[in-house]
Amino acid sequence: MITVLLLSLAGAVIAAVVGTFWYSPGTPMGKIHMQHLGFDTLSPEEQKNKMQQAKPMMPKMYAAQMVLSLLTSFATVFILVMSVKNGVPFSMALGFVVFNWLCFVVPTIGSGILWSNCDRKIAWKKFFSDITSNLLTLLLIALLTSLFI
Repeated sequence: MITVLLLSLAGAVIAAVVGTFWYSPGTPMGKIHMQHLGFDTLSPEEQKNKMQQAKPMMPKMYAAQMVLSLLTSFATVFILVMSVKNGVPFSMALGFVVFNWLCFVVPTIGSGILWSNCDRKIAWKKFFSDITSNLLTLLLIALLTSLFI
């Protein structure tokens, strides 16, 4: 069980790294994210003010995101480790993870975008960007896990 916990912690770090890269302003996905947040309509001065206003909340937001990432990572690692320990081939266990992504993560993200005030011009881009980020994160966690089981 200690392996599951350590791999889950490492997976949460992977999620943070992927998210930091994925949503950075210099990437195409980051630009979509900034449009979603409305930053594309703000002047550089207004953007700077928004960033300054958000700074005091950032430690709590990053901590909360790390807890959420830890839950996702734990579920992924647990599914893979327990499946393989019970004789399921790793490829099939990976299929369980992808199936969970498809049946739970994709609809959750889709519902969030559908019912939010997301600009309809970028809604599909935001949807595909977010689900791809989540899938990439899960696959990287699975790759790490495969090295230790």
